[in-house]
Amino acid sequence: MDDLKIRKTGRAGRITFTRPKALNALTHKMALAIHQALRDWSDDPEVALIVIDAEGDRAFCAGGDIAQVYRGGLEGNHQIGRDFFRDEYQMNAAIADYPKPIVAFMQGFVMGGGVGVGGHASDRIVGDTTQIAMPESTIGLIPDVGGTWLLARAPGRIGEYLMLTSDRMGPGDAIHAGFADYYLPEADWPALIARLEETGSTSVIEGQTPPPAPLADRDLSALGGANLTEIVAALEEAGDEATLKPIRRNSPLSMAAGLAMIRAARGDRRIQDSLAREYRFTYRATEMGDFIEGVRAQIIDKDRKPNWTADASDAHVAAMLASLGDEELNWEDKA
Repeated sequence: MDDLKIRKTGRAGRITFTRPKALNALTHKMALAIHQALRDWSDDPEVALIVIDAEGDRAFCAGGDIAQVYRGGLEGNHQIGRDFFRDEYQMNAAIADYPKPIVAFMQGFVMGGGVGVGGHASDRIVGDTTQIAMPESTIGLIPDVGGTWLLARAPGRIGEYLMLTSDRMGPGDAIHAGFADYYLPEADWPALIARLEETGSTSVIEGQTPPPAPLADRDLSALGGANLTEIVAALEEAGDEATLKPIRRNSPLSMAAGLAMIRAARGDRRIQDSLAREYRFTYRATEMGDFIEGVRAQIIDKDRKPNWTADASDAHVAAMLASLGDEELNWEDKA
């Protein structure tokens, strides 16, 4: 397909994002194609490992291509989004549980759906241009694609901070927060990919000392509050306007639900538990949440002035995260 280049080179299965003008945004068809390639290679003796990279210097993958989801929801067709998120999350789980090494080279913007592809790989490489974020609260969604699983495992309250503020991490912070494993200048990536293709072994990966991680030195104790109201009060008392500014701008429902989901994910034993919880929210997002208004304000009209109207009460958060019954995600595919 035009948006992906899937092939075998040497001992490596290769997946390359090839729509740099769209910041390599992930479409439904791309998610399905990635998952199918992983199935095809799982028992292929010629493939020792997988390499995932992207064309262009601006983005590995800046997120999911949600235009169709938005248009469908606007017209009352909520199934378009449900199908996309279901298939995307199954692909995310396949990456996380893959029986062979997956090496992701993540330059530029790595956001949302891009984290879902690169962030669950076994060997995650970042460079000087890398900017990783889970900015879903800005569009009325929650950190999905296994984002709550990753955020829940970040040190201290970094997970809460990244979800509430949608802040971006450079390479040092990405490694510190557990979203990446190795720092390597991007000029060195082609040579390493060639070695991976030749050897079929991740033992050839040698990272360099990463840049500093500013988040490691941040006092985020105010984010330990029981709920969003307590956190905002603590930040106001501390005079932390830099953190309060994005929180005041983002969807209250998304932040309240995201907070509950990250904390619930700290008790999850496998990524599938987190993905299933995320799906409950995104299944309902176009019908019962702020998603339509968030996408309108940030992506369609670009006025950056969303009118958040979704109920952010504890009761509505619980309703957004309630079981879907027969529509719950299933994990029959073990690839």
